[in-house]
Amino acid sequence: MPKQVLINLFIGVLWMFLQDDWSILSFTSGYLFGLFVLFIMRRFLDSKFYLLTLYYAFRLFCIFIYELFTSAVLVIKEIVKPKITIKPGIFSIETSLESDIEVTLISLLITLTPGSVVFDVSPDKKTLYIHAMDIPEQSKAVIRSIEKFEEAIKKVTRS
Repeated sequence: MPKQVLINLFIGVLWMFLQDDWSILSFTSGYLFGLFVLFIMRRFLDSKFYLLTLYYAFRLFCIFIYELFTSAVLVIKEIVKPKITIKPGIFSIETSLESDIEVTLISLLITLTPGSVVFDVSPDKKTLYIHAMDIPEQSKAVIRSIEKFEEAIKKVTRS
């Protein structure tokens, strides 16, 4: 992907040189032309088209923001209640992610959402140990969000 971005930027700058016009409009038209060239040449590149990867990264970000707000609302509901009825606990979940980057990313995404914390990962990187604020309610929600995160992370990191 970085190679494609650099090639696209190079085509945009080269386009400006060939047009003999140093403006944003000239660079933008060259950049768009570079996107077209890279899209046509995508079968000869070693990785998938980088705009597709950026799209999947944006989708992962949107999923994270949605999960962040929904879990924040759940935590606020529990805090505002006059009587605390939560049952905190620890549970484990199996993950299908393989690389260190993928496991680290899902751990960070789960930890950044309020109400749950990944506190340990098994040595084989297949099991995450998660502390949840309310086990009966949150374990199901965390499992659903982990499944969403896993699919989105796979689309971003794997070709």
